[in-house]
Amino acid sequence: GTRSAVLNTEARTVEADVLSRRCVMMRLVDFSYEQYQKALRQSAGAVVIILPRSISSVPQDVVRQFMEIEPEMLAMETIVPVYFAVEDEELLSIYEQTRAASASQGSASAAEVLLHTATANGFQMVTSGAQSKAINDWLIPSVEGRLTGLGGEDLPTVVIVAHYDSFGVAPWLSHGADSNGSGISVLLELARLFSRLYTYRRTHAGYNLLFFASGGGKFNYQGTKRWLEDNLDHTDSSLLQDNVAFVLCLDTLGRGNSLHLHVSKPPKEGTLQHAFLRELEMVVASQFPEVKFSMVHKKINLAEDMLAWEHERFAIRRLPAFTISHLESHRDSLRNSIMDRRARIDTKALTRNTRIIAEALTRVIYNLTDKGAPADLQIFTDQMQIQQEQLESVMDWLSSQPRAAQLIDKDSTFLNTLEYYMGRYLKDVKQHHVKADKRDPEFVFYDQLKQVMNAYRVKPAIFDLLLAVCIAAYLGVAYVAVQHFGLLYKMIQRLSLKTKQQ
Repeated sequence: GTRSAVLNTEARTVEADVLSRRCVMMRLVDFSYEQYQKALRQSAGAVVIILPRSISSVPQDVVRQFMEIEPEMLAMETIVPVYFAVEDEELLSIYEQTRAASASQGSASAAEVLLHTATANGFQMVTSGAQSKAINDWLIPSVEGRLTGLGGEDLPTVVIVAHYDSFGVAPWLSHGADSNGSGISVLLELARLFSRLYTYRRTHAGYNLLFFASGGGKFNYQGTKRWLEDNLDHTDSSLLQDNVAFVLCLDTLGRGNSLHLHVSKPPKEGTLQHAFLRELEMVVASQFPEVKFSMVHKKINLAEDMLAWEHERFAIRRLPAFTISHLESHRDSLRNSIMDRRARIDTKALTRNTRIIAEALTRVIYNLTDKGAPADLQIFTDQMQIQQEQLESVMDWLSSQPRAAQLIDKDSTFLNTLEYYMGRYLKDVKQHHVKADKRDPEFVFYDQLKQVMNAYRVKPAIFDLLLAVCIAAYLGVAYVAVQHFGLLYKMIQRLSLKTKQQ
């Protein structure tokens, strides 16, 4: 909404002819961008968009349409505050009664309009609270941990990265199940698997593994940017300064039958990056033929305000990196939508994608192909298999709470839980806090992200007028009746006297 989002106005739906200075209520199932613009053009007092409790109950074309509209809603400057509310029985009752009152305004008969207006229930929508204020100092927290390789000090390092924050038109409703809860869940499962391999000397590989759950991903990957600056520019000892084999970024892996390896520069043959690409292709072709795999090459465009993928932050610093995702394009609306909820996650697809990445990564780290291991060799079986139940529970936890960047601070329960979880499997786990660079991209955060809106049942002013007329008519009739009763009483008395005299 706007910075001054205090509201005290009458409720209407978009069916009403006049929306000026009214609180316009819309349900998602009936939502359209044309209706939304109509409310803005008529200078509505506010807009309330009612979301269903379960996104799965909404037709997919409606969900897709809203996801495509979200970026335009965010980009459009407006003085009209926009609220989002999750429906319940009371809210739906208010909406239906308001819609009935709004629709009656188009009736043909003026008498019908007058009667319906007088008898219909109206609602006054009221919010209270102080004006929103800008947040001056915003910290970006991230969490890192590592598994140290066996043998020697100058070992190559494989960096595994996923950003944890979500984004959407309403911060408190941004649960980011696929983008990027799925990426974090895969990162945590990889940490669990490789911690077991690194526990035993005979399976302890000669690679350092560095795991990084980054913050500020939806704001141009600022957590990664500042983490790189601290590790490459402001310290004399860092795994990133030594021999980085490659950086694997995990982003949006929770559904679909496709996987894409996004690169800024195609890996050269003979490099470890190329070996990983080859292993991915081999694992998919031999074990998961139903999956469509491809490499997507996109050069970094520094002229754009926002980078496309997280691996570009590493590529700018000349570190070999790529992002794996089921999305073919970084412009997919799923990445920045409040519609990205738990119901859209296909747990079987998430488990399968985790296994593909784990198998390919293991074959690279242990050099299994050059050692003659067959392409269809399944490494993670029996006691080392991917745990679908654990992936489901992690996804449930991640998608049960909003993770918009402005809601996560260094003391948040989410961050402390993430640090604890990583600490179960990794060494030297610690949080990394940096101040946001608000010029990259330019943005300002405000407080008052959640408001309580009260709906008071009221009757229209014409109801008071008609009630006053009815009372006046009643009193008039009563007065006339009393007068007539008095005259009748006197006449009866006179007749009685005459009868007695006779």
